[in-house]
Amino acid sequence: MIRAKLRRKIAPRVQLGHPWVFANEIDTIDEGAQDGDIVTLFSHDDRFVGQGYYNSRSQIQIRLLTRDPKAVIDEQYFLDQIRSCWHYRQKLGYTENCRLVFGEADGLPQLIIDKFNDYFVIQTLALGMDRWKPALVKALEAVFNPKGIYERNDVPVRELEGLPQQKGFLSAPFDTRIQIRENGLLFHVDVEQGQKTGYFLDQQDNRRAIQHIVKDADVLGAFTYTGTFEVHAAHYGAKSVLGLDISANAVQMANANAALNGLSDRCRFEVANAFDVLKSWGKEGKNYDVVMLDPPAFTKSRETIQKAITGYKEINLRGMKLVRPGGFLVTSSCTNLVNSELFLQIIDMAARDARRRIRQVLFQTQSPDHPIVWGQENTQYLKFLIVQVQ
Repeated sequence: MIRAKLRRKIAPRVQLGHPWVFANEIDTIDEGAQDGDIVTLFSHDDRFVGQGYYNSRSQIQIRLLTRDPKAVIDEQYFLDQIRSCWHYRQKLGYTENCRLVFGEADGLPQLIIDKFNDYFVIQTLALGMDRWKPALVKALEAVFNPKGIYERNDVPVRELEGLPQQKGFLSAPFDTRIQIRENGLLFHVDVEQGQKTGYFLDQQDNRRAIQHIVKDADVLGAFTYTGTFEVHAAHYGAKSVLGLDISANAVQMANANAALNGLSDRCRFEVANAFDVLKSWGKEGKNYDVVMLDPPAFTKSRETIQKAITGYKEINLRGMKLVRPGGFLVTSSCTNLVNSELFLQIIDMAARDARRRIRQVLFQTQSPDHPIVWGQENTQYLKFLIVQVQ
């Protein structure tokens, strides 16, 4: 057993269940502890706290896997955890496509696994979890007998753990452009070249939430990526749908998704800088019944949070100005650094500056296959809002 001990005076966060232990919270750790090792953590007065993996290079030096002193961290442990994650998703009805493992919320810190039918995409974002990648692949093979497993570890956060960015097959090679079905619609997913794991499963329930407001509507979507919201809008009876994204590859995929569902006659996508276009169209007096905004995270650190606030306010102000009186704005934020209260304040400020009155129709978060653990801010990140603009 490799032992680590907490300092006497630390925030109660760890004792209350948070899995992260920062470098300045550790008093001692046994000599010979190697980065990636499983360590047993004790309080300053030698009470058992938990077991987790250690990395001296990281600001978060210990990430706890279990609070059970009898648990044995081995291949069987990870197999049991994967089975538990799958059982939870089955209970909720997320069986075809889902986030199978959502990191800390599933007791597997810095592990992401997305399930697309019979294909799986995995991210091991910390050294301790990366060491168990063969065991994780073995567990997926045992539980699912998948057609393919792909690694999307081409993310900068791994470098903070002393890990290289990389991607590739963790199974026999397969065609990485696959198709999935969501809410009765078909979508292309590129697990090799797409953003993050190739598809944003966290909005799958929110995409159903637009079905009534888009009927017989002229719809504008910005930051569309591969067009999932816009294709849903056309499917739900929109009169016309135009989607904008700055990425030519994303627009190509979005138009292919519209065609895949036989909706190209009223759903199309164009390459454009949404900030510039929405501003100029507002000055021209263009308007729509529904405007949908799903921008990327405008910040990944607290140092640039003011930049994010400015960006969210600006894009929502521009979107509101394009909504016909009585129409709807559909808007999202995907960074946990902008919490729900702040996000709603930003939308309120945008409405005031646009001189439009709004009333909330719906406010919710990510789909339940991305579970939220109270007290762990990083597990609650998505804000999804529909307001009527008057």
